[in-house]
Amino acid sequence: MASLAPLGRRQQSIPGILGGLGPLAHIQFEQRLINQSVKRGARCDQDHPTWILVNASNIPDRTRSLQGKAPDCVPGLVSYGRILAQGGANFLVVPCHTAHAFYDRVQDQIDIPWISLMNCTSQFIRQRYPTVHRIGLLTTDGTLQHRLFSPSLRAARLQEISPALGSPIQQQVMQTIYHPDWGIKATGTRLSSQALATLVEAVQWLANQGAEVVVAGCTELSVGLSSLDALPLPWVDPLEAVADTTLDLAFGVRTVSSLLEA
Repeated sequence: MASLAPLGRRQQSIPGILGGLGPLAHIQFEQRLINQSVKRGARCDQDHPTWILVNASNIPDRTRSLQGKAPDCVPGLVSYGRILAQGGANFLVVPCHTAHAFYDRVQDQIDIPWISLMNCTSQFIRQRYPTVHRIGLLTTDGTLQHRLFSPSLRAARLQEISPALGSPIQQQVMQTIYHPDWGIKATGTRLSSQALATLVEAVQWLANQGAEVVVAGCTELSVGLSSLDALPLPWVDPLEAVADTTLDLAFGVRTVSSLLEA
């Protein structure tokens, strides 16, 4: 099953991707995983890593679950995490930011390590932008309320700047993700002009608050920002950051233990 990686490495570990949270999440992540693999030198099917995917679209909405408006997500995350482990996955990637609010409860019940999007993103920023200190964060109410990025940003000596819960800007961000007519969950990659315009406005707001780089803290926001040619700030895609980490782990460039200790 092992395949050749760039620089002649053989695959050491198999990623397990828990997708479907939402429908674009694993598709966008897999595209970035393939793109990053090509950048590392992959030139044929066999140069790319083997991975295992489950499309767990029946897990409740993470933000609504955290608000008590939908069932608990933990049983589903645990069940699918175990399925991936039983299928041969050596570590877990969940390309949904808000799902990380359940991280500790899930990790205690599965036998493979769950790689944190937040930790990967903060390390990525520190390496890519070594002189930057103020990070603008656009994300869901659930991620914002539970301050899921705060510990890893602090550990990387980065200051978080984000809209307040319930503020007009945060309400616009949530509409950009969730609006039933023009939100990105509803339209997929057929992005509406309204969604794109509100994203530009949100990034400009962060720039006005002193942010130097913006993080797309939700898959739908990654989709939106990647479609814009001109933004007031450079932006970081956590899906790209975790794709890099996934390739490192898959091909033994880094170990899971070294990542957890970082």
